[in-house]
Amino acid sequence: MKFRRIQSEDNISIAQVIRTVMIEHKIDKPGSVFTDPDTDRLYELFQNEKSIYWILESDGRILGGCGIYPTEGLPENCAELVKLYLLKESRGLGRGKQLMEKCIESAISLGYSSLYLESMPELNSALGLYEDLGFESLDGPLGNSGHYACDIWMLKKL
Repeated sequence: MKFRRIQSEDNISIAQVIRTVMIEHKIDKPGSVFTDPDTDRLYELFQNEKSIYWILESDGRILGGCGIYPTEGLPENCAELVKLYLLKESRGLGRGKQLMEKCIESAISLGYSSLYLESMPELNSALGLYEDLGFESLDGPLGNSGHYACDIWMLKKL
């Protein structure tokens, strides 16, 4: 297993991972990452100098990823933790936590003072992880992600 930054040739594979996980959890619906056109062009999206996307890879196969992004409308010095998805075979092994820790470290090095995330109840297995890493629940959304299907919002001070 290794963690590395996203490359242009990863776009198709990571989009397939994301959509596979969303179908598995029955959250393949409008207003989510499933229908977001940026899901098919993550490499290009994460060329923003204040963003980074980490890929989890094993033997040349992409198993998941997670990133930080300066979503429009977020408070000053706040980034969004985005697109944390792992194939079923990679869950429960601490890989999600490792990806999130890499993102937290990256956010700090990029000068952010907080991280925001959005999720859905169907992904409840990740909620405990978020809480363990210091994310706290919010009453409503921050920023303009466009993912109106998400109804869980959390924030972490760095």
